[in-house]
Amino acid sequence: DYVVVKMIPDNRLPPRHLHSVHTAKTFAVIKWESPYDSPDQDMLYAVAVKDLVRKTDKIYKVKTRNSTVEYTIKKLEPGGKYHVIVQLGNMSKESSMKINTVPLSAPDALKIITENDHILLFWKSLALKESNFNESRGYEIHMFDSLMNITAYLGNTTENFFKVSNLKIGHNYSFTVQASCLYSGQMCGEPATLLYDELGTGADSSAQKTGRSTDVAAIVVPVLFLLLVTLGIGFVVLYMRHRRLQNSFTAFANSHYSSRLGSAIFSSGDDLGDEDDEAPMITGFSDDVPMVIA
Repeated sequence: DYVVVKMIPDNRLPPRHLHSVHTAKTFAVIKWESPYDSPDQDMLYAVAVKDLVRKTDKIYKVKTRNSTVEYTIKKLEPGGKYHVIVQLGNMSKESSMKINTVPLSAPDALKIITENDHILLFWKSLALKESNFNESRGYEIHMFDSLMNITAYLGNTTENFFKVSNLKIGHNYSFTVQASCLYSGQMCGEPATLLYDELGTGADSSAQKTGRSTDVAAIVVPVLFLLLVTLGIGFVVLYMRHRRLQNSFTAFANSHYSSRLGSAIFSSGDDLGDEDDEAPMITGFSDDVPMVIA
């Protein structure tokens, strides 16, 4: 025996399983389920978005009959903090959650160039890869002194470089560059960090590699090219000398070849040289010298 029971829908229940599906820099996708299964009519939801940084509110309305609802909250700011509340339009019980949007990326190619009495920080513009970044917003520069264990705010700039002076000998520093924070130090960009060793010894290996890689490459590449050209010319000269010696020896051997013996005949080393030049030339024979014919 069995019996079918149909529950009376209660519109005072809150939405179920509210959660974030995807969070980006300027939008967030949230998802929830209706207060009860299989609604038999359209349900009106109120989605309230509270900006915890700016202290502002926005309310959106969503009307649907689906049991599972997916909604995209747009026009958010990178690095923002938001409180999202979802409830039925009749102001029933609510479901809530907090969302933190993705901050702006860190500046690329941060490097240090050492001058006589100061250093220069250089980096690429964030506008090259972040469409939501305006150069007028600027960058913040911070410095951490590991010896003193203190962090100092150096300033803000709208340029892509920053001058740092008055560094102390024997101190190690860490510099960070990020998109300027908004509204009391919030909504900041991700920081790019670079280490710098004590003044006098120069930057550490990472800083030197970043700051002087271009100069090193400009020296090493031409040197390697000249070495390759020199080696190539040397191989060609050795090959030509080898061929010349081989041809000379072959001609010399052919000139001393005896067809009767079937081999080449060479004289001793004493017979070689300028002996022919020193021997007197025979111009003829005298009648007083007898000729012996073997």
